[in-house]
Amino acid sequence: MLITGATLADGRVRDVRIGDDGRIAAVAEGLGADAGERVLEARGRHLLPGAVDVHVHFREPGGSHKETWTSGSESAAAGGVTTVVDQPNTSPPTVDGAAFDEKAALAAGSLVDYGINGGVTGDWDPESLFERPLFALGEVFLADSTGDMGIDADLFADALDAAAARDVPVTVHAEDATLFDESALDGDLGGVGTAAIADAWSAYRTAEAEAAAVERALDAGAESDAQVHIAHTSTPEGIDAVVAARGDATGDAGPTCEVTPHHLFLSREDARRLGTFGRMNPPLRSEERRAAVFERLRDGGVDVVATDHAPHTVEEKRQGLVDAPSGVPGVETLYPLLLESVRKGNLSMERVRDVVAANPAEIFGLERKGRVAEGRDADLVLVDTADPREIEAGALHGASGWTPFEGLLGVFPELTTVRGEVVYERDPVTGAESFGEPVGRNVRER
Repeated sequence: MLITGATLADGRVRDVRIGDDGRIAAVAEGLGADAGERVLEARGRHLLPGAVDVHVHFREPGGSHKETWTSGSESAAAGGVTTVVDQPNTSPPTVDGAAFDEKAALAAGSLVDYGINGGVTGDWDPESLFERPLFALGEVFLADSTGDMGIDADLFADALDAAAARDVPVTVHAEDATLFDESALDGDLGGVGTAAIADAWSAYRTAEAEAAAVERALDAGAESDAQVHIAHTSTPEGIDAVVAARGDATGDAGPTCEVTPHHLFLSREDARRLGTFGRMNPPLRSEERRAAVFERLRDGGVDVVATDHAPHTVEEKRQGLVDAPSGVPGVETLYPLLLESVRKGNLSMERVRDVVAANPAEIFGLERKGRVAEGRDADLVLVDTADPREIEAGALHGASGWTPFEGLLGVFPELTTVRGEVVYERDPVTGAESFGEPVGRNVRER
């Protein structure tokens, strides 16, 4: 394929040729078409690197009623995400070689490239796990942070040492349950959208609980020389702690952090509208904290934007606050929401490129991902920033059937390629959509 007249993230207008090997063969002006090439005129549109979403929960095995590798990867492709990293808290959890192999067999049907994270529990098997093409350890839950996969300080230290010895990053879910405010869950919390629950989950899982756990994870990482990546930081205090620790780090890799779109674009002011659909871990924060997190994204303190895509069915989310599961879908709306911020002048295109593609590729060692440059994988996304669309659950492609961003504007892709293969295409005039065949592969297998 030859894509002509495309505007890159840095404003240059270039032609981009995709070679037979699925890599970018040339980025230059005035490239002529070769015989048999498909030529795509992209004048007036941006050509961006495919997003690398390093935090998704595609739910298989064990939760295919919420999402599958097929539905999740279609949603990713339609949103311009060309690589996903799946987290280990599936059923069974990905804590040994057999569980890894089971998940890898399901992931073979993915439209997009993928990584599989291993998990850490009291009965994990690091030897068999590290024999596989593991992407990272994560989402590693500090004790009692969430669910039943929390680990104590000794096991956390052992996991960091094991990862450091094998040069594998560790992604950490940082919340200190001893600082949760139990009184916030007192009283009648049964209604889905009642005023009583509007702020209860946010008040329960306090901002102080995140900040304390981030500090603990950073200290442990420094002692082990492991590369620590803090997942879904939701507070400016957590981000600032990572930035400070990065400045103090010795060696090649200091700690890094990610934020989610829901912590960038939603706050406790949205809680009443969302009700139990807005329950996630960490929870939504105050509008002041949300704005401060967005400021740190804009100014460079945030390394990565990843979605923590964690779908549940409508029926599951309609339970009372205590019983409703935590998590929201988001893989398809990552690029669209950030590109709408570019359209409105709140972010630069280069900053968006860096936090969704270039930075995660660099942090996690994906040398052929993350940039529109000769020799890189032809993971490409074509968008028209002059054509924002309202986000509607019925127009998205995930299995859950809902979105917390209903009614917001987003800039959606017209075309997505993975290693040169078209995995999603939307006619800009008629809106007709099509998906390609599964082409995804484990990004740790070369």
